[in-house]
Amino acid sequence: MITNKRFQLLLPILSPLIAIISALIVGAILILLAGANPITAYTALFQESLSTYFGFGNTLTKMTPLLFTSLGVLIALKASQFNIGGEGQIYLGALGSTLVGLYVQGLPAIIHIPLALVAGFGFGAVWGWIPGYLKAVGGVNEVITTLLLNYIAINLISYLVQNPLKAPGAPSPYSPLIAKSAQLPIILPQSLAHAGILLALLTAGLLWVLLGRSPLGYQISAVGFNPTAAHYARISVKNTIMLVMSLAGGLAGLAGASEVMGLKYRLFEQVSPGYGFDAIAIAFLSRGSINGVVLTALFFAALRSGANVMQRSAGVPVTVVYAIQGFTVLFIAISLAVETQIKTQSNAEI
Repeated sequence: MITNKRFQLLLPILSPLIAIISALIVGAILILLAGANPITAYTALFQESLSTYFGFGNTLTKMTPLLFTSLGVLIALKASQFNIGGEGQIYLGALGSTLVGLYVQGLPAIIHIPLALVAGFGFGAVWGWIPGYLKAVGGVNEVITTLLLNYIAINLISYLVQNPLKAPGAPSPYSPLIAKSAQLPIILPQSLAHAGILLALLTAGLLWVLLGRSPLGYQISAVGFNPTAAHYARISVKNTIMLVMSLAGGLAGLAGASEVMGLKYRLFEQVSPGYGFDAIAIAFLSRGSINGVVLTALFFAALRSGANVMQRSAGVPVTVVYAIQGFTVLFIAISLAVETQIKTQSNAEI
């Protein structure tokens, strides 16, 4: 019985590790089928993305939106809400920061940067509040509404950068450059790494305190664990749902803001290469742990950062990296199902 309890305690740690290792093993098989050496390929991938100056800077750059959006998915999950709309919220956050960066002029950076970040958070929060309101008031499934809002956001940005926000004479759809006073500073000289990663890590720390050390965190967890009991404890379930979905959208909005303010300096038609969907996998892999989100976001960012180097060094297609990410999601889903079955059997034995 003691061994069984210890095994159950280790499951939340073992499951993500087994999922990642299994995905890497399947990836190794795919690399072999492509006629390359898996050891050479993985060495090139992780060595470039984690141990070289420019590679690590690129990893931090990709980690920033992944971390922001994953934290948004995580805080929604704490209240048993599934935020599938991170991608659309990224686009709206990028729009908010772009508008402030373009049309608010003459401010010093110390004011302009926070103002643009607040706009990015606000636009994303509104986009998250919409499905939260529909769920709280009308009982509309948030998975459906957040998913559909992704397409609305993506097409809205596409229209804007092709028409009213398009830069004069631009050969492709993108906006003019935002003001320099609204651009995030570079933290690693001659690299792409910007201050957005510091803000993302600070946000992770604040969220750790909020969820684990505050009455609001208890309120969110209570609603997620048992909304009926939370209601009888005089916790407003509806307000909590709207709050967590707004926070989730705001955090994803900061991801979009950081992409515009720290990396691209303008609004492009393709703001995100799928960070919002990667964030769902990262949040589930973390098993509700803020530290887990940080580490898993770093892992996914390293995969994205080193993919092109792996292709050049080992002749492995970049699509293998996306296959590894997909298999990671698949294996974590399987591990969750197995874990649930083990717990059910253990409870039945007791």
